[in-house]
Amino acid sequence: MLEYFFNPQSVAVIGASRNPAKVGYSILSNIIDSGYRGKIYPVNPKAEEVLGYKCYSSVLEIDDDLDLAVIAIPAKFVIQIIKDCAEKNLKSIIIVSAGFKEIGIEGAHLERELIRLCKQYNIDLLGPNCLGMISTFTPINASFASKMPLRGSVGFISQSGALCTGILDWSLEENIGFSRFISLGNKAGLDETDFITALADDIETKVILCYVEGIKNGENFLKNVNKATRKKPVVIIKSGVSEAGARAVSSHTGTLSGLDQAYETAFKQLGVIRATEMQELFDLAEAFSKTPLPKGNRVAIITNAGGPGIIATDAADKYGLKLAAFSQETFKELRTGLPEEAGKHNPIDILGDAKSDRFKFALELTAKDENVDVVIVLLTVQAMTDIETTAEVIANIKQQSNKPIVTSFIGGIDAQKGDNKLRESGIANYPFPERAVAVMAQLAKYSAYLKEEARELPEPFSDINRSKVGEIFRNVREDGRKTLLGYEAIAVANAYGILTPPTELARSAFDAVEIANRISGGGSVVLKIASPQIIHKTDIGAVRLGLRSQKEITDAYNQIIENSVRYMPHAKIYGVEVQKMNPKGRELIIGMSRDLTFGPMVMFGLGGIFVEVLKDVTFRLAPMSLKDVKEMIYETKAAGTLLRGVRGEPPADINSIIDMILRVSQLVTEFPEILEMDINPLFAYNEGEGASALDVKISCRWRD
Repeated sequence: MLEYFFNPQSVAVIGASRNPAKVGYSILSNIIDSGYRGKIYPVNPKAEEVLGYKCYSSVLEIDDDLDLAVIAIPAKFVIQIIKDCAEKNLKSIIIVSAGFKEIGIEGAHLERELIRLCKQYNIDLLGPNCLGMISTFTPINASFASKMPLRGSVGFISQSGALCTGILDWSLEENIGFSRFISLGNKAGLDETDFITALADDIETKVILCYVEGIKNGENFLKNVNKATRKKPVVIIKSGVSEAGARAVSSHTGTLSGLDQAYETAFKQLGVIRATEMQELFDLAEAFSKTPLPKGNRVAIITNAGGPGIIATDAADKYGLKLAAFSQETFKELRTGLPEEAGKHNPIDILGDAKSDRFKFALELTAKDENVDVVIVLLTVQAMTDIETTAEVIANIKQQSNKPIVTSFIGGIDAQKGDNKLRESGIANYPFPERAVAVMAQLAKYSAYLKEEARELPEPFSDINRSKVGEIFRNVREDGRKTLLGYEAIAVANAYGILTPPTELARSAFDAVEIANRISGGGSVVLKIASPQIIHKTDIGAVRLGLRSQKEITDAYNQIIENSVRYMPHAKIYGVEVQKMNPKGRELIIGMSRDLTFGPMVMFGLGGIFVEVLKDVTFRLAPMSLKDVKEMIYETKAAGTLLRGVRGEPPADINSIIDMILRVSQLVTEFPEILEMDINPLFAYNEGEGASALDVKISCRWRD
């Protein structure tokens, strides 16, 4: 996929210029200077020759097949050029030209026409308003960047062209190399998902980095990126995480989700590693491109100073690495081979007067210990430290060992001597211990992710009634409502096999008594007002519990109606819902809020009145796998503890909860008109006794 972008045999530069101040000049010059070995065709009707190459007035005049066109002309002329490229049967185009949706309504109209034409003629489009693209292994620099990056194994995708130029300049100083360097621009055609998918199969790329401001197609991202992360690490930094623009929501799920939660959930669910800042993004790039994945998360720390060793130990605990417990043989050799004052436990403190031989001794021992998965070597510059020789020793051991080894040479000018040697030898080195620990923790997590079962969606439930749900939604829409009444929402849940107490609507006190006698089974009932405008029923006395006798039910019905009219005089009242009262169970919540980018985001956690106070909840995007559901159940603290059973209590019926979450996942996936949904409380009973959705809320967004 996208082979004509990465390895074109011929390229046309439309808008090639003889003026060094023009973008068209820079692009053509960069292609030539990059060492590109394919055919180059400048296109400019006002020139006969540009930079020593024959110039053509149109791509239609070129008597050769073209793999790629790079367009750098004013936006108003681009549409005709696209038509010419289509007539030439050219399928891959980069548009660096600005002047499209980023400038306003007129530009947006132009971009829509651009998209239409590219779809009509099956043209793969990168841009517009982008820096271009660079492939170091072809090589080709089809961009107007001022520099060519070093060749390496990092694939970089960025929505910001200006960020690309800054990263390029910085990477040359840091000696970081790239395989492919892609500026997405407005993403009118190809987007981050297309290039992540392509780079996942690119033999020159070991790690994929992305800077995104927003995902263009959330559904496509969810479908394809999970496959990519099984092949290569994908590290993304997402900007624009502020809650300032959060939309108004009425459900618990919507209230707790926030703008950034969907991205956090998607990345976690798909195995994407999320960086929070640019430094972390490239720290991870260096580690993943140079360091083999560890088999586990047990780390050995070697240091010539106590302070950095303590800092690294604290960081290991923070980021999820465990200090390795050395074998008896390793400990015995450390005790006999190191000075008496040295620290022989983990971290190993080889003291400030340590030279390269002492580093070599400790590193060789720990690297061969079967209880060690990762080794981090810390070096502070002392008067007696032989920095370059120590770096050489570490490099030699790294060549002989299959264990991942990273270093932190702490210091300035003197430490730089060792840093240069380490980088030349393919060892990731960081100026501070916390950064070394953080990246190794991510490598260990990614290694564990690859060992986990793949995320496979289950077979859909067959014991459901889609037509019943469709009928309920039609009736609600015809009634001019977006919010379902409680008994309607429960009927929707029942249609998808979600267990609830029997619930019916009473339009009079007489109806309420008759319904209660029929559904209670000799037990008590609950009465609740039925009104889409009355959300918090308890606050106005519109809920009554534990009713048994005819008088209790009649009085409760009348009081609920009276309270509702008094406190909510403008609310439309449909009657009072009568529900069989269930025995008390562990109170949980299952919710859903539909994200504009990724679709239905399902929430699970501790329910009842404390859901927004304790906020002990977790999220996944639907459709969900069995693996997703199990993970989210045990991620919550209180819910996980309650479900396992505490202080002699039996465990909850986990399988019933799993079943209910999967049914909710299928419901909200198959009915995209469901905007928000809450099951709160969900009563979970003891193992083998099931679970019941007591209160169900559903609000919809009708589509024309």
